[in-house]
Amino acid sequence: MALTATQIGLARIAHRLERSNDLNRLLAEIGEAKYVLIGEASHGTSDFYAWRAALSRRLIREKNFNFVAVEGDWPPCYEVNRYVKNYFYTETPAEEVLNVFERWPSWMWANKEVARFITWLKDHNLNLPKDKRAGFYGLDVYSLWESLENVLDYLTIKYPELLPEVSKIFRCFEPYVGNEYGYARASAIMPKSCEDEVIGLLVKLQKRHREAPHVADAEEKFNAEQNARVAVNAERYYRATMLGSDESWNVRDSHMVKTLYEIASRYGEKAKGIVWAHNTHVGDARYTDMGSAGMVNVGQLVREQSSRENVFIVGFGTYEGTVIAGKYWDAPQEIMPVPRAIPSSWEADLHHYIGEDALLLSHELKDVEGSHRPRGHRAVGVVYSPEQERGNYVPSVLPDRYDSFMHIERSSALHPIHPEHPPAGELPDTFPFAF
Repeated sequence: MALTATQIGLARIAHRLERSNDLNRLLAEIGEAKYVLIGEASHGTSDFYAWRAALSRRLIREKNFNFVAVEGDWPPCYEVNRYVKNYFYTETPAEEVLNVFERWPSWMWANKEVARFITWLKDHNLNLPKDKRAGFYGLDVYSLWESLENVLDYLTIKYPELLPEVSKIFRCFEPYVGNEYGYARASAIMPKSCEDEVIGLLVKLQKRHREAPHVADAEEKFNAEQNARVAVNAERYYRATMLGSDESWNVRDSHMVKTLYEIASRYGEKAKGIVWAHNTHVGDARYTDMGSAGMVNVGQLVREQSSRENVFIVGFGTYEGTVIAGKYWDAPQEIMPVPRAIPSSWEADLHHYIGEDALLLSHELKDVEGSHRPRGHRAVGVVYSPEQERGNYVPSVLPDRYDSFMHIERSSALHPIHPEHPPAGELPDTFPFAF
């Protein structure tokens, strides 16, 4: 049977994806981009984390990228940031440091793949001046209580005279501490919310920093102010969940982008940042059905707010394999099968026409017949049901959604480190797992 134009085109543009040198072409494509957004098709796939780390290592080492910002909460990620920047002497193993991630799904960051990366990053930073050390930060908005508690601890040490003034903020939240959605439900029923209080906290903190600039160092002040910003946007996010998922999604991704720019501002005008987040966050929403639903995401907003040549987006996908996920929110984590991709999806076509791990570059993919037609592209969340696989596909114009795409033929589940998780086994020593 004669090959179709699509088959010939995909086979022609597929680049090998096996070893470190296979990233050379991708590094050249990235060029002088200021932001590189690296996705994942699930939060529980080892191969995505390993390739993401491999690319990030080269960006930091060869292109002087300043930080990695991840789809994680600010407080625990900031503890990792202090660890990798060697702000304090410690021989604590990275896996032990990652126990700071306690919120479900903790396996997203408390895993062996991330442990290897932050071990490398700590070693990379060891002999560098403080202002040249690459950081590790959280972009997400969930940590309402943790961030408020961190601000309170900071004020207790640095500005105790402010404690009586800000106590009303904590009294406002007191009936709901530890239950964000309880607060959101209550604020939907009653006209009173704590919005003014958390905004006031941020304003007071910033004012105090201007008035008494020498009480805390720049890094401490940045951490405190960012925790206050998280509290402001977390309060908005949880209230928005009562209005519908689209509104809360937009609050969350807008916060991620603002946080990205806040981090970049710490490193100066020439700052370069790497983002690690799910494809649904980094892949431009305008080229999926999210756009028609009025949803925006990190990839779209960063492309719109920065010149196009300053942004490079890498997507991921897999034809089949295994994944760490839960059957419902807060469920025990399991190693689950990822079934073969459904027919006519991007993953199925890449399997049938390429059939091995491959790197695709979007400017080459655009020349392939049929590439501008939306096709299903698998997105696995932390809650997953392999039996309902057809509901996990997002219609996507792949070469517009990303600037490049890494296809993994058969992927493997992540290696969590917490004891309540399934037996993780050992990471392979082959690239991209080996450091």
